[in-house]
Formats: sequence, C-alpha cells, structure tokens
Amino acid sequence: MSMIQSSKTGIGKVTLTVNDLDRVSGFYQEAVGLHLLRGDASTAELGVDGDTLLELRRDTAARRRSPREAGLFHTAFLLPSRADLGRWIKHAMKSKAPVVGASDHGVSEALYLSDPEGNGVEIYADWPVLSWQWKDGLVDMPSDPLDIDALVDASGGEEWNGFPEGATVGHVHLQVGAIPTAEAFYRDVLGFAVTSRYPGGTFYAADGYHHHLATNIWNSRGAGARTFPSTGLANVEIVSSRDFVEAVGNRADQTRQERDTLTLVDPWGTEITVATATQKKIKE
Repeated sequence: MSMIQSSKTGIGKVTLTVNDLDRVSGFYQEAVGLHLLRGDASTAELGVDGDTLLELRRDTAARRRSPREAGLFHTAFLLPSRADLGRWIKHAMKSKAPVVGASDHGVSEALYLSDPEGNGVEIYADWPVLSWQWKDGLVDMPSDPLDIDALVDASGGEEWNGFPEGATVGHVHLQVGAIPTAEAFYRDVLGFAVTSRYPGGTFYAADGYHHHLATNIWNSRGAGARTFPSTGLANVEIVSSRDFVEAVGNRADQTRQERDTLTLVDPWGTEITVATATQKKIKE
C-alpha cells in the first residue's frame, strides 16, 4: 500500500543541484527507474504518471558537497507493492545497479544506492500498515536482513518497466548538525510527530505514517550552516492540506509567499517548501 493512499501529508518532490546533469539524470532513469518527464540543458524533471518526484538542476560551478556536512542522507522512493520491489530487484541484478545496502525495517523493505555525485537513494515498499509495531506513540523500525529471494518470488514473473503508477517519494532523510535543534524545527515548527528515535537519529511523520522525514548526525555531528552554491539537496517539497500550510506559517511567524505555498529554511540552510497538495497528489 502506498503512503499517499492513507495520508494527506507527504513529500511532493526533491530538488538536487548537480554538476553533471546528463550523468546523474541517466542514473535516475536507468538504475533507479524514474521516467524523464521534461528536460533541457539546465534542468531535468523525473517522475511517474506526469508527477515530478525529482528535479535536477545543473550548476557546473557548484562545489561538490562533503558527505560530512548537513544536507541529504537519502531520498526514499516508495513503490506501491512488494511485487514492484521484487521486479526492481531483478532489474538491479541484471543492470548491476550500485546497491550498497538492504534491510527489512519491520515497517518496510528497502535497498540503498548512491548516485554518481554521492546523493543517497532508497528504494522501498511498505509492509501492511496493520503489521507495524507501535508502542507509546513510537514505531519499531529495526534493521534486519532483507529476504531478497522472497521479494523476487513476489514479483510474479513480470519484468520491470520503470517506476509504476502510484510510486512516490515516501520520505526524505536528512543529515543535520544536532538532534535537539532538528527536532525544534521539524517537530515544533513544521508540526510533524516524532515516530521513532535511534541513537543519533529522529524520525517524523504525519497522519500515522512511519516517517515522512528523518534527521541524523551519523556523518554530520556538529555540522554548521551549509554554504552555497553547492551540489546536493536544494529543496524538499512537502505537500499537505491548506490548514497544514497555514498552521506551519503561523508557527514560523511567516507570511506565505503565494496563496498555498510557504518556503522555510532549516537551521542548516536546507530549503523546505510546504505547499497545498493538488488533487493528483492527494488521493482519497
């Protein structure tokens, strides 16, 4: 089941700044499976079913982001079913996609990659919502071995044809300099509930999902504000109801730049846009 079917809040798209647009765009099309929707010499919009999930912006002069600074840990692409994830795994085996990890997290099954400029990528599918283990408002998310054979069996023998209809950005995981400061922004200003805590990491969600956002200091403890121009994360778009957007604006004491859009900057300079979702993004 896709998160977008059960939540009115989610991730609309992620925007990255890249040095080599053709190479990075090719990776997200060939290894990940996103479809090229629009593109020119300076930008590429990739996604599925007409919806942009990832925007790439070319800046050949931008410095290459350090893996130890604040910014993106990974963009997590959510597939609608285990069968879809099994088909992606078969594709990854054939194409020798650069998979760097795999885990069963209890709420989801996930595989991890890194794009040509060091941006993390997760491909995952959720376990049924009723199987998630909650206690005192927090959900259990272990990192257990992934049963690759079972996922391949679940594919039903069909081949991978790129991201299927219904695929979304399920969550975005960020690197930050300090967890208390991150919680003060992502929980207290954006209004997401804390759903899980690991040593050095906090996970946040709306509407009972396991997480839409996460922040960690595993590589970036003590990181200061980001300096630009830089490759890496340029913007995370959160889509929700008009009431959600207005509540964020009130807590941030900031007027919306447009009727249904508000752009904030987190304590490390990462840009977060909160927008009213279109009907195509939110499916009741």
